[in-house]
Amino acid sequence: MTLHDKFGRQITDLRISVTDRCNFRCVYCRSADPENYREHEQILSWSELGRLARIFVNLGIEKMRITGGEPLVRDGAESYIQKLHELGVPDISMTTNGHLLSKRVPSLIASGLQRINISLDSLDPIKFEKITRTRTYDSVMRGIDAVQASPLAPAKINAVLVRGFNEDEVEAFAAFARDRGVIMRFIEFMPLDADRHWSRELMVPAEEVYRRIHAQWPLVEIPHAKSETARKYKFVDGAPGEIGLIAPVTQPFCGHCSRIRLTADGKVRTCLFSKDDHDLRALLRNGASDADIEEQIRGVVTEKEAGHRINEPGFQPPSRTMVFIGG
Repeated sequence: MTLHDKFGRQITDLRISVTDRCNFRCVYCRSADPENYREHEQILSWSELGRLARIFVNLGIEKMRITGGEPLVRDGAESYIQKLHELGVPDISMTTNGHLLSKRVPSLIASGLQRINISLDSLDPIKFEKITRTRTYDSVMRGIDAVQASPLAPAKINAVLVRGFNEDEVEAFAAFARDRGVIMRFIEFMPLDADRHWSRELMVPAEEVYRRIHAQWPLVEIPHAKSETARKYKFVDGAPGEIGLIAPVTQPFCGHCSRIRLTADGKVRTCLFSKDDHDLRALLRNGASDADIEEQIRGVVTEKEAGHRINEPGFQPPSRTMVFIGG
């Protein structure tokens, strides 16, 4: 059984938020404010998340990424990944801020995790502290080092570039990729910031990032699948590391989108910019059968949006935001 929307796109990727809570207080994120946290009973239990994972596997989902909030702040993350592994999910990954990562790498690998993304918006410790409102830069670096010394290597490092804020670090991030052998991914700033400060003037286009890196270290493109969000490049001189450019604003990839999202409180979201969320928690808690839930998911996916509409006149972003926007 497979999931297809009305545009013929097959849905194979699921992002699963296992918590809305975070140990960072990033200035651009709604999870920075505990007032935005859901009550514990509003969040899906691990058993509910496990049941939904099994249903999604039956519907043809092949990739599952664990996100948050910060997924490692919720006890039981490794056990849940083990559950996904036992269900036979071919591709299991996680996005994290890296603060708790260094001591968890062995247990994550043992549970079945195969890939990891680490969000890092600055290589300047002072700027990093201002962004996250924490003093955790060193622990994040230790987490990256731990991943690089493990079978999870190479880590994917996600940086959202904002003009006047961190776009001066493009070359430093590229050098970091070369020095550490990581996959450095630059993500265009999207209108998902908590304070509604987004504007096109603040966005750093992927093409600009490419030109700047290519001028210093020539790049050659690596082939990618149509559904992949990143355009990937390696260094012509053979240096380790890789560059990824994710351009949802200037080069939308909606036509090949293969993903949907499950929020921590049990809502299906068919796009980051969906106006509507579709409730599965009520079905879970009101005695719905697996067949009932599958039918609901199929109906929701059928109506998946053609695109995110960022570039359309009169675009209005949704009233809520996401913590992690990387793929």
